[in-house]
Amino acid sequence: MAESFGLVLKKWRGLRRMSQMGLALQAGVSARHVSFLESGRARPSRGMVLRLSEELQLPGGAQNQLLTAAGLAPAYARRTLEDAELAPLRQAAERMMAAHAPFPAMIIDRHWRLLDLNPPMGLMLSSAGIAKGSSLIEALLDNAALRAALDNLEEVERLSLARLRTELAHFGSDPVLEQAVARLQENIAASGGPQDAVLPAVIPARYRMGGQVLAFFSTITQFGGTGDLAMSELRIEMLFPADSGTRAAMDAMASG
Repeated sequence: MAESFGLVLKKWRGLRRMSQMGLALQAGVSARHVSFLESGRARPSRGMVLRLSEELQLPGGAQNQLLTAAGLAPAYARRTLEDAELAPLRQAAERMMAAHAPFPAMIIDRHWRLLDLNPPMGLMLSSAGIAKGSSLIEALLDNAALRAALDNLEEVERLSLARLRTELAHFGSDPVLEQAVARLQENIAASGGPQDAVLPAVIPARYRMGGQVLAFFSTITQFGGTGDLAMSELRIEMLFPADSGTRAAMDAMASG
């Protein structure tokens, strides 16, 4: 049975740790009105739902959920990535990955599933049996070859945990991300290190590859100006050399 608008709103308000008064002040309405919306004594207009969504910083999928619970049409469509309307965005992502060579780049979805990658990234991941369609979360947790290739596995796990917690806070709830957070917390606890150690500004991932250790840090790009859920949840992750040796090695691979 679908949840009522009031229950969905209350859940998100709790996730964002906002009181009825706090949400009301930010949305420019009375606390009594927010209370009535949550209890079902008042019905929201479309404008009110979108205003509350903005103040709660809801992602597109959650805004759709809130609108649908209020009996209103969703604001965002979810097309397949092959849809003709998404061709310009898809081509932009492919161009970014191609231009990033000889350094690795990839496209992942909200569950870190590998949707596309450039040849340097393919070369790096192929030795661990990772290809398009693979889950990088599952690989980090269970792929023995990848875990062995990471020279600083514990640091990478800590960085991944921090990133997953941030993404989970954005989406509010997600069973896949929640399970990954729990698994990584278990791994870090088993290592004996502190659970909430302060991370340095930059943590390069160090991969053993071809008899040498290659160090990379990454940047993440998202599509901000799209009304499609699938594209809004994509991440273009580009790896950059963290030292001169890695840069020279990648240049040599490209020229060879």
